[in-house]
Amino acid sequence: MKQLQKFFPHALAILGFVLVSTLYFFPVLQGKQIFQSDIAQYTGMAKEQNDFRATHHEEPYWTNSAFGGMPTYQLGAKYPHDYVGAIDDVLRFLPRPADYLFLYFLSFYILMLGLKADPLKAFFGAVAFGFSTYLIIILGVGHNAKAHAIAYMPMVVAGFIMVFQRKYILGGLLTMFAVALEVNANHFQMTFYLLILLLILSGYFIYEGIKSKEYKPLLISVGTLFGAGIIAIGSNAGNLLATVEYANFSIRGKSDLTFNPDGSKSTSDGAMTRDYITEYSYGIAESFNLIAPRLFGGSNNEKVGTDSSMFEFMISQGVPEAQATDFVSAMPTYWGDQPIVSAPAYIGAVVFFLGILALFTDERKIKYAFLGGAFVSLILSWGKNFPALTDFCIDHIPMYNKFRAVSSIQVILELCFPVLAIMGLQSFFKLEKEKQLKPLLYSGAVGVGLVLVLFLSKSLFSFSAANDSYFLQNYGPSFVDALVADRKSLYSADLLRSGFFILIASGTLWLFIKNKIAQNTAIILVGLFMVADLFFVDKNYVSNKDFINARDVEVPFQETPTDAKILEDPTNYRVFDVQGLMQARTSYFHKAIGGYSAVRPKRIQQLFDYQIAKNNMEILNMLNVKYVIQTDKEGKESPIINPDANGNAWFVNKVQFVKNADGEMKALDKFNSKEVAVINENEFTAIKGKTFVKDSSATITLDSYQPNDLKYTSVNSKEGLAVFSEMYYEKGWTALIDGKETPIMRADYTLRAIVVPAGKHSIEFRFDPQVVKTGGTITLVSCIGMLFLLAGGLYVERKKQGIA
Repeated sequence: MKQLQKFFPHALAILGFVLVSTLYFFPVLQGKQIFQSDIAQYTGMAKEQNDFRATHHEEPYWTNSAFGGMPTYQLGAKYPHDYVGAIDDVLRFLPRPADYLFLYFLSFYILMLGLKADPLKAFFGAVAFGFSTYLIIILGVGHNAKAHAIAYMPMVVAGFIMVFQRKYILGGLLTMFAVALEVNANHFQMTFYLLILLLILSGYFIYEGIKSKEYKPLLISVGTLFGAGIIAIGSNAGNLLATVEYANFSIRGKSDLTFNPDGSKSTSDGAMTRDYITEYSYGIAESFNLIAPRLFGGSNNEKVGTDSSMFEFMISQGVPEAQATDFVSAMPTYWGDQPIVSAPAYIGAVVFFLGILALFTDERKIKYAFLGGAFVSLILSWGKNFPALTDFCIDHIPMYNKFRAVSSIQVILELCFPVLAIMGLQSFFKLEKEKQLKPLLYSGAVGVGLVLVLFLSKSLFSFSAANDSYFLQNYGPSFVDALVADRKSLYSADLLRSGFFILIASGTLWLFIKNKIAQNTAIILVGLFMVADLFFVDKNYVSNKDFINARDVEVPFQETPTDAKILEDPTNYRVFDVQGLMQARTSYFHKAIGGYSAVRPKRIQQLFDYQIAKNNMEILNMLNVKYVIQTDKEGKESPIINPDANGNAWFVNKVQFVKNADGEMKALDKFNSKEVAVINENEFTAIKGKTFVKDSSATITLDSYQPNDLKYTSVNSKEGLAVFSEMYYEKGWTALIDGKETPIMRADYTLRAIVVPAGKHSIEFRFDPQVVKTGGTITLVSCIGMLFLLAGGLYVERKKQGIA
């Protein structure tokens, strides 16, 4: 009975999380779904894969619908024995995106309990963390994997801290499961940033252990965490091993080229340039957005309302009121350093105030570790605006140069400050009454003082954005003046708003000190102010209006007359949409050479940059691009037939041998792909020096197509070199001639080629990656290990408590 009574507050908290999650995303209860732009793109990319799975009840692990062909390892592939994913499905039982919001809450709640917060304060802290504006906006745009990984971060930190608190069994088990779930979320950038926070926390605990000369507990803690991490990683081996294998094939891998598309010498061997990595860098002054949301204008589509300068300007220009009202609902008020911003990264004025309060009231030194984590993530988020640190990290820290949008590392700050906030609230009420006033005054002075300094510094800012020149040229100076006036209004209004919330929160705590209100009343009021502050900002960017009919989400792209015309062709070919190269709409209906992926294949991207961008039609021919979708000046689409497309496979007369990747790429500048194959003789030595011929009647015909299994019939009176308009991928593909395996070479920088004997033969390409089988075995063994550890750990804990 006592056990049930102890669990009752936690049950209430979990029920509260369910209610808050579903009420915030209320339309999910009506069967509606939120339209997430990135998920629409994913749906296009994964269409062939999902159709194959539904028809054949197995995984293809390869798709030809995007970028000419690529593994599906980062496109939602399902791996053998993914039992961690099954556990995750149970935890995410709510409709999307309420499921991710619930995970935010639950995970942070566990962390706060580990830091000795009582359930009521932990509840409000969890809701404040989940309502951090950045965490809500990524749900709105469909960064689901990112949200998924962020959601498990607090739980990992909770287990990590428990282990160092010498709760080796429970902490180790929690760490094991939390890390397994974190890795299973499959957003390695967020997991990498979490590791940075864990290193900072490790530094704190190691320092404390060495200072107190408690070496044995320190070693046990490190060993426990290492073991938990190994098992957790092993339980995700299928995904991890496949991703590692694919990484170098993607744009995240090193480039083999030593020159740039313009012919100049490349100064980096990374496929991602420094500019690309740091394109989304947080402005240094923009960091104050964390405590005043629209300090830098909010977003690129901000609603400024009918009391704005822009509305007055539009009316003065004779624009009808209804049209002007609609126009000011999406204004480019953002004037910070980033190219596109959907919402400010706002952690909450009350959260900031309470976080400062923790520095004055909480005696636990771990607060400095969380403060350090927040500070490190902030300065790293500045990216190109702090080049000394950023360049060092890119050049010297392993894996740092694999990720772009460095501004997103602020998720660590958005985790650390709510932790500090609840630590501050918890420790404040533990102080004796006579000791509470001074830290409250200090914290209020810091918060309100910062707001006042920013308010008085308004004249130091220009409120001008990089794209204002476009508006000046197209709409005139009066339009830009009205835009700047609205930016200034947002700046002032949100500073006053933040100041108000800090004053009302500190005033509530002051009333408690003066015995005007009870402790629980003060906690509830401060918690409500903290949540309301964030809630109303969030609703400006993700609200009920973003939900649409479920059918429109599940089928995000509608067939156009152009699509219908192309689909009349029953043969196997590719499509190039000139205007939609980096979007997945074409992939939804056709086999495209474009697509939408942050880990697209490196060599196809280089073909775009070095050849297709220079109108080298021979590249489209060798990729079997039979249709090119073009849009005229009036916006009308039409499919243009490319009569010179090479088809699915062909024999060549000649091999042009080159010595490296530079030679391969340069050879493509001017060559006849139907007659010549370009091959790197240093990588594929078996045919070095050989010559091939084909007779006039030589043919290769595609007999059957599946993304992971292609069958051909070849006829040639001589031994010949056959080139296939399929992407070369070193691992997983097997070529069979009459059932006998034969080596696959890379030709023309990206395609497959094999030597075919004279005569008539059946040829088959199968994709059956060994990495998936190996990973599946490791996953199974690790999951069995997790089960035994869980059973043994719980038995020992129950025995300790006298229950067993």
